[in-house]
Amino acid sequence: MAISFEKALGFMPQALALREKRGEVLASNLANADTPNYKARDLDFHSVLQQTQSQTVSLERTRPGHLAPSNELLGATMMFRNPNQASLDGNTVEAHIEQAKYTENAVQYQASLRFLNGRLSGLMTAIRGEA
Repeated sequence: MAISFEKALGFMPQALALREKRGEVLASNLANADTPNYKARDLDFHSVLQQTQSQTVSLERTRPGHLAPSNELLGATMMFRNPNQASLDGNTVEAHIEQAKYTENAVQYQASLRFLNGRLSGLMTAIRGEA
């Protein structure tokens, strides 16, 4: 009986990729905290992960000169964050909120890595024929 690594690992590779990209978006928000008119962006991790599992997103170009939209990340539309307190210069980054979300994402990324490591260890045990 053959089993593919994709089935054995489940959604974890996609989850890691999404967490990595979300970390980049949140880091960009923090880096632009003092940039006038910069709009903080984020994505809803759970809805994006469900989209990637349920269907593959394919973009069709109706003309050769069309470019893919830059407002998408791994098939998900980036959303702008509404600030709790608006800045006079139009910047919507609230550093304390971005830092909390970045830290939360980093902890979840580490947890996903540990879970994936456990799955891989289990596969290695099965391949070796160990009990």
